[in-house]
Amino acid sequence: MTVDVGARLRFIRQKYNLSQRTLARRVGIANSSISLIESNSISPSVGVLKRILDGIPIGLSEFFSFEPDRPQQTFYQASELVEIGKGGISYRQVGESLFGRALQILKERYEPGTDTGRVLLAHDGEEGGIILTGRLEVTVEDQRRILGPGDAYYFDSRRPHRFRCVGPVACEVVSACTPPSF
Repeated sequence: MTVDVGARLRFIRQKYNLSQRTLARRVGIANSSISLIESNSISPSVGVLKRILDGIPIGLSEFFSFEPDRPQQTFYQASELVEIGKGGISYRQVGESLFGRALQILKERYEPGTDTGRVLLAHDGEEGGIILTGRLEVTVEDQRRILGPGDAYYFDSRRPHRFRCVGPVACEVVSACTPPSF
């Protein structure tokens, strides 16, 4: 069983009405470290995690044993989608927290020429999407295809992959992945 430490920390921090900055000040670490942990960009050592949890305060055993309530919100206005992208790529997520969810749904927007990076991505799960506008080059292992409006993709996310907007207009995609990977 894999524990999503980042989502769990975000959930607990928000439950206690603490900003990343406030928590970081309490425990004497950079707020960027809290942000990187919550986005699962870095994994904290047990010592660092305990130090952070002491600032909430909550113990390690409680942190790993609680089961949060499942999200109850059913409908979302466009303005309620949460931006989790950066640079020329926008990922607008349905729902603020993915904690306790098995599915992540995104409205993605790639500006012309942007991509997910030269290094191919790979992670547990499956993902798929449908192109709404523009043209998206999707690379999965040694397969590469340029997809346009109405075209779709679906693959096992453990296969190395990359996305790149080709053409002069932005590309918009509605995608889903399970388990949530951001």
